Amino acid sequence: MSGKRVVRRSLPRAGVAAAAAAYGVVVRPRLLTWGATRAEAAGDWPGDDLIPGYDGQSTMATTLPAPPEQTWPWLVQMGCDRGGWYSFDRLDNAGRASADRLVAQWQDLAEGQRFVAKPDGGAWFTAAVVESERTLVLRMSVELPSGRPFDTRFGPLSAAYMDAVWGFHLRRTAGGSTRLVVRTRGRSRPRPLTRPLDLVLWEPVHLLMQLRQFKNLRVRVGAAPAHHSHRSTRRDFTPE
Repeated sequence: MSGKRVVRRSLPRAGVAAAAAAYGVVVRPRLLTWGATRAEAAGDWPGDDLIPGYDGQSTMATTLPAPPEQTWPWLVQMGCDRGGWYSFDRLDNAGRASADRLVAQWQDLAEGQRFVAKPDGGAWFTAAVVESERTLVLRMSVELPSGRPFDTRFGPLSAAYMDAVWGFHLRRTAGGSTRLVVRTRGRSRPRPLTRPLDLVLWEPVHLLMQLRQFKNLRVRVGAAPAHHSHRSTRRDFTPE
C-alpha cells in the first residue's frame, strides 16, 4: 500500500479523534457548567454528600428577576401531578402545560415528600433537602432498565441502577434578584453501559431541558406578582 493511501485513510480517523478530543476538553465542560461562574461550578452545594463516589455532575445557573421568596413557591409546586416542570411539557408532563400561577394547596413541602416524575406516577423524586427559600434538593434512585424506584437505605436490588440528585439553590443578589444555581450529581451502574448514554443522550437532554426551565421560570417570576390560587383546576394543565 502506498504512503498516500495510508495518509488518505488516516485523515478521517485523525479528524474524528481531534473532534472527540475538542468536545471532551473544550465543549463538554462548558455545557456542564452553562451559565455558572467558576466559583459556582467548583463550589460545594447542599445535597452533594448524598451521592458519594459520583461519576457525573453538572452545575448550571441563571439570574431570575425576582427575590428568592417569590421564586421559591414556583419550585415547591413542581411535579407531574401538580404544577409541572416548566420545561418541554410534551416530554416531561404528558403534553399538559405547566402551571402559570401559584396554587396554595401545592405549597406545603417537607423532606421526604414525593415529586411525581412520570404522568403515570411510576417514578418520582424525593425531597431530600429542604431549606425554605434557599435550597431544594430532589433525589431519584431507580433500578435499570425497569425504572423501578428503590429505597436508598437498603440499596438497589440489582447491579444496574441510577442514583442522582437535582438541587435548586437560591441566593439573593445585590440587586434583590435570585441567583438560581442548579447542581446535578449522580452515579450509575454498570458504568461501561451507562457512561456512553450519559455522553450522547442524558447530558445534552438535561442541558436543553434545564435551559428551557430557566427560560420559563424567568417569565413566570418576572410577571406581575401572582396570587396564590386556592383551587386546582384543569386550566393549570391545558394541552399545548
